[in-house]
This record gives sequence, structure tokens and C-alpha cells, in this order.
Amino acid sequence: MAEVKVKQLDIFLWKGINRRGKTSNGEIRAGSVAEAKALLRQQGFTPSSVKKKSKPLAFTQPSIKSSDISVVTRQIATMLGAGVPLVQSIDLIASGASNETLRQLMAKISVKVQGGTPLSEVLREHKDYFDELYCDLVKSGEQSGALDRIFDRIAIYKEKAEALKSKIKKAMFYPIAVIVVAGIVTSILLIFVVPQFAEIFGSMGAELPAFTLFVLGISEFMQANWYIALAAVIASAVAVSKSYKNNQSFKVAADHGILKLPIVGMILNKAAVARYARTLSTTFAAGVPLIEALESAAGAAGNEKYKAAILSVREEVAAGNQMHLAMKNTAAFPEMVNQMVAIGEESGALDSMLAKVATIYEQEVDDAVDGLTALLEPLIMAVLGVLIGGLIIAMYLPIFQLGSIV
Repeated sequence: MAEVKVKQLDIFLWKGINRRGKTSNGEIRAGSVAEAKALLRQQGFTPSSVKKKSKPLAFTQPSIKSSDISVVTRQIATMLGAGVPLVQSIDLIASGASNETLRQLMAKISVKVQGGTPLSEVLREHKDYFDELYCDLVKSGEQSGALDRIFDRIAIYKEKAEALKSKIKKAMFYPIAVIVVAGIVTSILLIFVVPQFAEIFGSMGAELPAFTLFVLGISEFMQANWYIALAAVIASAVAVSKSYKNNQSFKVAADHGILKLPIVGMILNKAAVARYARTLSTTFAAGVPLIEALESAAGAAGNEKYKAAILSVREEVAAGNQMHLAMKNTAAFPEMVNQMVAIGEESGALDSMLAKVATIYEQEVDDAVDGLTALLEPLIMAVLGVLIGGLIIAMYLPIFQLGSIV
């Protein structure tokens, strides 16, 4: 098939008069001012002013988030279910999108689809927004002629995935918040407050307690080298982030290590199982063969430990073994999950059983995050209390000693 050349469309701001003689204004997408005027006349408007809308600077260009793709998927599913043609559905989303980047993306997709390119192939050209799993599901919908039902399944999957991601972020936020807040408060005290006490102690000429001397030493170091400490923290964060992205060995070790953390590790394990079950349920129910569905589930695992386990399951299933036995051999999945998958295989309802597993573990993640939030609220106060209280005690010990001598 010959490649379809995408015509560059711009946004034009217009003012004019409608059929009733009333003043109107708005935006229209066209290739030129003349084309914009022609389109407005076709719609019954007499344009008096048409000018090209200025584009935002590159660094102010809004980005497309995964939550935006989730909303777009639900909109397409709803309109297809209501009988609106695919191209018209995409055009409606493009015209109604407040995000300029998203609007341009949907306009490009619409032009390609109108040119005869299958939607799944068009989406593969935008891998930053539509992953392999998404495109494979759309392709299965095109082949089966049930694109509306497939988009509904994808929408449910994306919505569940976004909800799960939000819970994981919430679980990770509080421990990080404790460390950051404690570090900032302690640094401020050491750099600005403790030196005031040091001047007082210097004028006293008395011997200071060891704990006070220790705190004063840290304070002097922070005053002289705070920028080095800050740079070290930032450099460490950047180094860890780059190593995680580019170093596979480091990524595997980090993913295995984070799963062993207290409380947070338990939440991440449950989330990985929920993600695996939800992905496999969605793909398998959409008619994707089990082997390919397992490959998609491995790609969406979000953790190297579970990715390796799922790929191992795929290899054993491809060799003719039952999936629940292959899962049990990896020792990565809870026994309850293995048993439910076994029941699903025996009853021929594997997709629905996996959906139930996903629902159970998503609820457990939700409950665990709520529990972690309730636990960490007093923990934050306790950590800050110990740090600030320790500094106060270190500063007042010499004063208490002088009082006892007097």
C-alpha cells in the first residue's frame, strides 16, 4: 500500500456572521486561510476575519499523559458503541480536545485512517502513546469486526491500569515525603539555628557535652559544604535514574530489591499480580492467542522479576504444559492465584477467572495503600519529633549543665 502523505493542518481563529445574521467566532482546522474560509462558508458562516492561531513555544507545549490516552480510549469506545463511524469519532475527539498536542495527534491519526491505513498500523507509528499491547488489541478488533467491543475492553483495561498506577504512586509518595521533609527541616536547623547556639556556647567558655559537640560538628560541615551535599544528592538521584534506564543488571537488581522492602514491597507485589491478571484477562478475552497474550502481559509487567516469571510461563505453555503449573514452577505467584487459574483452565473460563483475580488484588492494593497512609501520618510526626527533639536536647544540654553547677 502506498504511503499516505499527511497534509499539515493549522488552527485558525475566525469571526463572522451565521445564517441568522448573528455574530459568531471560533476555531477551525484547515490547510490555509482560503481553505478555512471555504469550510466556514460550507458550514453556513460568512467570515469577516480569519487568522492563523499562534503556536505555543516548544517548552510550553502540553504533553500527552497516559491518563489522556485512557480518556480518549473511553471516548472512542462510547462513540463506536453508539454507532458513530470511527473516523468521525476521532475527528470529534480532535476538535474537542483542550490539549493542543493531543489535538494534533488525533488529527494526524484521522488523516491516515481516512487514507485507508488500518487504525492499528497508524497507532504503531506513535509508540510513545500507544504500546504494543494497545495496538495488538486494536488489530484483533479490526480482524474480528468487533472494534467497538475491543475498544470498550481496552478502555476498561486502561482505566484499571491508571487507577492501579495512582495507588502505587500514593504508596511510594509517603515514604519519600518523610525523608524529604525530615532532610529539609534538619538542614535548616543545622545551617541557620544551631550556629546561633554555637556563638552562645563560645562565650560561655565551658566544656560542652559530647552530643552537643557532635551536632555542632555536623552544623559546621553543613554551613561550609551544604552545596556539595545538595549536589551529591542530586547527582545520586540522576545516576540511579539513568542506571535504571540504561543498565539492565542494575534494573533487575533494583526491581528485585524493591519487592523485598517492608510494606511497600508487599504492595508492589500485589500490584504486579493484579497487572498481570488484568492484562492477560483483557488480551485473552479479546481473542489474542494465549502465547501472544502472555508475551503482552510480560511487556506490561512493570517489574523485571515478574517479567522474567511471565516469560518463563510462556515458554512452558508453548511447550504444552498447563499454565497454572508453569506459574507454580516460577514461585512468583501466590498459591491462591495458581489455584484460581487452574479452575479457570478446567472450566474453560480463564479470562473471567483472571479478571476476578485482578479485581481481588486491585482491592488488596487499595486497602494496603490506605493502611500505609494511616500508618505513615503518625510516623512522619514521630520522625520529625525525634530529629528536631534531638537537636533541641543537644543545644540545651550545656545550659542544663550550667544550671546544675550554679
